[in-house]
Amino acid sequence: MSIPWSRFAEIVRTHQRFLLVSHIRPDCDALGSELGMAAVLRSLGKDVKIVNGQETPPNLAFIDPHRQIACLGQGVQAADLADREVLIVLDTSAWAQLGPMADVVKNFSGKKVVVDHHVSEDDLGSELFKDTKAEATGRLVVEAAAALGVPLTAEMATPLFAAVATDTGWFRFSSVTATTFRIAAQLVEAGARPAAIFNALYEQDTLARMRLRGVILARIVAEPGGRLAYTYVRQDDFAQTGALLSDTEDVVNSVLAIAGTEVALIFVEQPSGAVKVSFRSRNGALDCRAVAEQFGGGGHKEAAGASLSMPLEQARQLVLDAVRAAMR
Repeated sequence: MSIPWSRFAEIVRTHQRFLLVSHIRPDCDALGSELGMAAVLRSLGKDVKIVNGQETPPNLAFIDPHRQIACLGQGVQAADLADREVLIVLDTSAWAQLGPMADVVKNFSGKKVVVDHHVSEDDLGSELFKDTKAEATGRLVVEAAAALGVPLTAEMATPLFAAVATDTGWFRFSSVTATTFRIAAQLVEAGARPAAIFNALYEQDTLARMRLRGVILARIVAEPGGRLAYTYVRQDDFAQTGALLSDTEDVVNSVLAIAGTEVALIFVEQPSGAVKVSFRSRNGALDCRAVAEQFGGGGHKEAAGASLSMPLEQARQLVLDAVRAAMR
């Protein structure tokens, strides 16, 4: 899917003040794409602000050492963003994923742009720069930099490498192609250090996070035949282990790692009472995006998510019934 980067470059050239936003529960692709794009734009002399609807999770804080990413309502208000000329939404095209930033996007009077690789999308009233075959939005930011004639620097390369590496499961997902490795090579040549990034991501777990992971893994249920496996987290688990909500990220991949498992789910009870569901699949056993969309969510064929405003047991039953039906 070809992106009209010349049009994107035109928008950048003719504007000065930019606002970058991404989705709630930000991951490395969201955060890394924002930071990489901000560095690209600033290299051209642009005035850039990054504001998200939720704080950067503590375990991902390494990606933003200079604390460039602000959180709406914490030191920055919607009124403070009124001078922005262009709003760029990165790594999502869905209203529900914007959380508190959704109203900012809806009320924004300037030019709105989306740079994303997800299939699911709403009409955000924006100009789209999307490639649903791209393995990560971080890869699209690398392409944008090339289109703008901006050489990659270490400041850009580090968050963008984290974006691409994490959204490909450290280069092991089926979305990985030869181009993925060429992009990774460019980022390493520009100054990204894979070993340091891997250490920051996967070798800095807190004791509380490890304890929570133990609770989650102990609850795994594998259905007859073993193709479907799932687990869950209650709010009480966070209090008992001292873990954070963000400590549940990526645990679903451990469930999928069970031999013979083709579909894995994790249900996470939220402080609001809602339930966040993460879906993973392999070998075409389930179109995760299609099932997630039944519950107002979205994502990719092999990885997606949704949020249900109902008790955990009810959400678990509804979603599992839908997954079983889709797997038949």
